[in-house]
Amino acid sequence: MDGQGLRREETPGTRRTGKKSAWWQTRLLSGMLNDIRRRAPFYWSDWVDAWDYRVVPATVYMYFANILPALAFSLDMFEKTNMSFGVNEVLLASVLGSVVFSLAAAQPLVIVGVTGPITVFNYTVYDIITPRGTNYFAFMCWIGIWSLIFHWILAITNSCNGLRYVTRFSCDIFGFYVAFIYLQKGIQVLTRQWEVSDASAYLSIVISLLVTVVAYICGIIGQSTLLQRHVRKFVEDYGTPLTVIFFTGFIHIGKMAGIELSKLPTSRAFFPTTDRGWFIHFWDISVGDVFLAIPFAILLTILFWFDHNVSSLIAQGTEFPLRKPAGFHWDIFLLGLTTGVAGLLGIPFPNGLIPQAPFHTTSLCVVRTISDSDDEANKGHTSRVVDHVVEQRVSNLAQGLLTLGTMSGPLLIVLNLIPQAVLAGLFFVMGIQALEANGITLKLLFLLKDKHLTPQSDPLMRLERRWVLWAFVGLELIGFGATFAITQTIAAIGFPVFIFLYIPLRTFLMPRIFTQHELGILDAPTASPFTMESVGGNHGQDVGSGDDVLEDSDEAERGERPIAEERLRGVEGTRASVRNSEVVEMDDITKE
Repeated sequence: MDGQGLRREETPGTRRTGKKSAWWQTRLLSGMLNDIRRRAPFYWSDWVDAWDYRVVPATVYMYFANILPALAFSLDMFEKTNMSFGVNEVLLASVLGSVVFSLAAAQPLVIVGVTGPITVFNYTVYDIITPRGTNYFAFMCWIGIWSLIFHWILAITNSCNGLRYVTRFSCDIFGFYVAFIYLQKGIQVLTRQWEVSDASAYLSIVISLLVTVVAYICGIIGQSTLLQRHVRKFVEDYGTPLTVIFFTGFIHIGKMAGIELSKLPTSRAFFPTTDRGWFIHFWDISVGDVFLAIPFAILLTILFWFDHNVSSLIAQGTEFPLRKPAGFHWDIFLLGLTTGVAGLLGIPFPNGLIPQAPFHTTSLCVVRTISDSDDEANKGHTSRVVDHVVEQRVSNLAQGLLTLGTMSGPLLIVLNLIPQAVLAGLFFVMGIQALEANGITLKLLFLLKDKHLTPQSDPLMRLERRWVLWAFVGLELIGFGATFAITQTIAAIGFPVFIFLYIPLRTFLMPRIFTQHELGILDAPTASPFTMESVGGNHGQDVGSGDDVLEDSDEAERGERPIAEERLRGVEGTRASVRNSEVVEMDDITKE
């Protein structure tokens, strides 16, 4: 059957059995083969389904949402690695991730690029090995090569089955950490402006705050009932890039034009920042340093296994009614490939981005705004319901090609006009938006509310013991604090271990402190059971693991698919409720 015509319940899946394979009985490659078998029928539809208006604003939005923080990270690495990494290296890393994952990934919605954690990793490695006289680029290349091997071992041995144990608890802590990394980087950019002059520093602070406020208001307008709906969507989709353009020119008005502001440093078009070629001489290093790179590669692999998979899980969260299957094993194999290639090119290692990955899925949602016409008490009240997600590969590929074009001479000249203060404002916006949607923030806001004015429908109100919520949030904040604190020291290279420890902490320690009923309220699976079929389902569900025996294609199509069918019934139920209400608008003119 043509992939375009397949419905969700017709997705080839893994046979569900109550039988679990022991770790020594792991069927090598079974996870990747299952991923390919499940996703391949949808490959053609991934391109055909891109014929939708939502792809255009999603492409533009993700281009700026990816490139602007990446440019700010390039500034950070430029100054902390003695100009080893600059704008072109970061742009090329984003292009590599976008092209490979849009063309070949099982889940092309995940945006891949340069993240805050890898920035910390890169300059921490620089601080450790350069005093020894080691060739930095050759050493990073060997880290990439070893990490490629480790990624492929993890993919072949179906290690992503461990994602069954990753819940909102782990994702919220990591998302909270990434959000604070954004805020910290924004502050660091501003503190460096005092090196120019006091006037430059004060003007930079004002500009960054204005960028933050205006870009944030653009997001609020998109979620409100103000203005006409087409205007709202335009402001929501294009508000951030227009804010950058406006404030880049704003600094030339009046007396501000006489104040020197630091700009983003750039280099020659399509050339590395330093005087070198794009291919690293990985043999220009001692044998001892080759093996010294192994522990660093292990730490990088741990970081990427968690970071990329969490990005993918959040991008496929339960709030998104996705119809096409995931493929975590195959994607971690591809991530190893891009890591090795990045090492050979001497560019930062790309991986899944938080919060850009879920932002991408959100930007592709077709949303209905509905109003209950039967309930007089709620007359005029509206709610937004996600009708469907435009699942395709074009927006990711297009934003990657736009990023490649940004490495050209004319656009590098334009980038050189952007004040660093504007980039600081973008850091603040990204950090605030990431914090807003984080589960830790939502729980803290609940605790600060007057309990007498809190709606009884709030799930957290079902907790009989209020201290349980304080304890749960406290553990999340301790996990965040430990991770954030270690990244401020020379021991920052070990922060991936702290991140990985979230999983056993949640799986083995938390059930000893809280009851299953309480954990059911406080925590939840990150992705839907349909998405988690790639790794054998969520923890505690009676479904087969990814290591179970592979089925023949015809047998797979005849197999039971209760999870997918249940999910479809849920979607139909939502649509039935919409039919009982007045549909006020739909965010785009595309019909399913």
